[in-house]
Amino acid sequence: MLHQAVSVNRYDFVRYNGIVVDPLTKEAPVASPLGEKINSRRRDLGMSLEQLAALTESSKSYLWELENRDKPNPSLDKVTKIAMALGLSPESLLGSSSPDLAVEADKEFFRKYQDLDDKDKERLRKMVDDWWS
Repeated sequence: MLHQAVSVNRYDFVRYNGIVVDPLTKEAPVASPLGEKINSRRRDLGMSLEQLAALTESSKSYLWELENRDKPNPSLDKVTKIAMALGLSPESLLGSSSPDLAVEADKEFFRKYQDLDDKDKERLRKMVDDWWS
């Protein structure tokens, strides 16, 4: 059979000689480095998209797009959840292609810190003080 329709997410793809391609461009989806890392690690762990979706509170189609599209734009929170589910750090998942990762991680930390009650903030400050002394 020359081609067979495959329904994937909101896009229609065609299987052409065993390769899934976009019917408009006749090209296979191009994965980003992030997508390749997610896909490779997930497969190394023997984890399905469904399993990763459940662990990361994501949809299977969202993860498929991250793995297969060339310009994914996940939030830092989503990258962190995916990395943790795969047993990786967000930094290793993003690689060196994201120089602002530390800045974004700090912003995320301070947003969470601001939501803490006063007692928990004091405990955290004490832990940091103890660590530095």
